[in-house]
Amino acid sequence: MDSSKGNDTLVFPPLKNDLLLRAARGEKVERVPVWAMRQAGRYLPEFKAVRADNEFFKVCRTPELACEVTLQPLRRFDLDGSIIFSDILVVPQALGMTVEMIPGKGPSFPEPLVNPEDMEKLDFKCDVTKSLSYVYEAITLTRIKIDGQCPLLGFAGAPWTLMGYMIEGGGSKTFSKVKKWLYCYPEASHKLLQLLADTIVDHLVAQICAGAQLVQLFESNAGILGPQLFYKFSLPYIRYISKKVKENLTSKGVEHVPMIIFAKDAHYALEELSESNYEVVSLDWTIKPKNARSRCGENVTLQGNLDPCALYASKEEIASIAKELVESFGTRRWIANLGHGMYPDHDPEHLGAFIDAIHKYSEQPSDEL
Repeated sequence: MDSSKGNDTLVFPPLKNDLLLRAARGEKVERVPVWAMRQAGRYLPEFKAVRADNEFFKVCRTPELACEVTLQPLRRFDLDGSIIFSDILVVPQALGMTVEMIPGKGPSFPEPLVNPEDMEKLDFKCDVTKSLSYVYEAITLTRIKIDGQCPLLGFAGAPWTLMGYMIEGGGSKTFSKVKKWLYCYPEASHKLLQLLADTIVDHLVAQICAGAQLVQLFESNAGILGPQLFYKFSLPYIRYISKKVKENLTSKGVEHVPMIIFAKDAHYALEELSESNYEVVSLDWTIKPKNARSRCGENVTLQGNLDPCALYASKEEIASIAKELVESFGTRRWIANLGHGMYPDHDPEHLGAFIDAIHKYSEQPSDEL
């Protein structure tokens, strides 16, 4: 793929480091690529400086600010990928819901969906190209500013995870309100999930057309579902999204990009996820790499899966853990990452130690490529 080309009207700087794209496609790499979920954000002093003067969603909605904080970790670390600064909850916002980011608490919905009748408040004719245009402008701007240093990822939250926030009104330990919907209002639940899935498809396609070179779907709350509910209310929509994104890109004449699925804690569904038309299956830290490879097979790339809390260890211990990961995953069809995202109190230098160690221990002699 010529990574300097986006859609028919966009031309970007040539890509200098394509390790992430090659690993996602299962091609040989000189070293294992590495990036980190939430690598742009709250653990970086320079991000905190931006946030001191700007509300969270203002940063998301201002392409210049979103671009700036996306690029911040690239100035510090030898990263092989960058992910656009945005939020999974921009989709519920596009559908007409109010979302606030409360300091010390996280996302909050002042008027969550309480019963199926509340779905009438949603915009079933939502046009994300208009309501979320700021995301796509940020992606295009960042592709230019990144100057080919590494690929740029786009992302979205998966339907079940978004439905959870929209009904719970924020985070939850039990997710009892949204799971009650699955048992009491299954038809309405599917209607909402389908609306979200269609909106997410449009959102991901628009990100790719704007310049995203990979996209990741976050089913962050998969673990709250058991296998029965996951197979009924999550997996079908995960599969639908990958299928429709690729069909829509083909119809637009836009080349496909690798897609990543991250279904946290869905250990029971590794086989099904690996057969869901995503090039990459991202793993949380509770799964043994060799077990995951055995269950997912050789035709998908794995991503992960450092325990984020391991970054509290000494740099020497982090390097040792990184070496173990390289030995467990191998150097083919693997993208090094965390098993979830960066925490606010992480020391940036410790992320740097992880990145450098992955590169060091995975580097391949040229005669072996």
